Amino acid sequence: MRLEKCWFCSSTVYPGHGIQFVRNDAKIFRFCRSKCHKNFKMKRNPRKVKWTKAYRRLRGKDMTQDSTFEFERKRNRPERYDRNLTANTLKAIKKIDKVRVDREARHHEERMKGKKAKEHREAAKELEQSISLVKAPSVLQQDPSFNLPIKVKVSQQQPDKSLAMMEE
Repeated sequence: MRLEKCWFCSSTVYPGHGIQFVRNDAKIFRFCRSKCHKNFKMKRNPRKVKWTKAYRRLRGKDMTQDSTFEFERKRNRPERYDRNLTANTLKAIKKIDKVRVDREARHHEERMKGKKAKEHREAAKELEQSISLVKAPSVLQQDPSFNLPIKVKVSQQQPDKSLAMMEE
């Protein structure tokens, strides 16, 4: 079963799915869905459309260089059938998929590393800009009208009747 890649978004096109467009110069373009085909006909650049793989790779959101991608390209080449080679390839596919998932997770962690520090800086900046909205504790002590009345319900525990009877 040959799995092709969509020319526009780089997703997988399974047999019997998608659209195939052949240009006058015999160049074949495969599309996974009509959305990709319509964007191609509108002459949109996949590197400028945010939901495509090309955009994500160009902006550093997805991994671009990895040895596991080379194995995927190599796997699509037709070769003479060999039982041992096929068995070894199937074992290798599982290992390589696991390696790729681990590397993608590490790549994602690296990308998100500075996010918490950035959020902290933004919160501090917001607090600096709107400090006038926050009243100082000394002002709250001087003028009690700033305090909201707080009512707390305290439930009293009922003494056990068994303990009361023992004491008598």
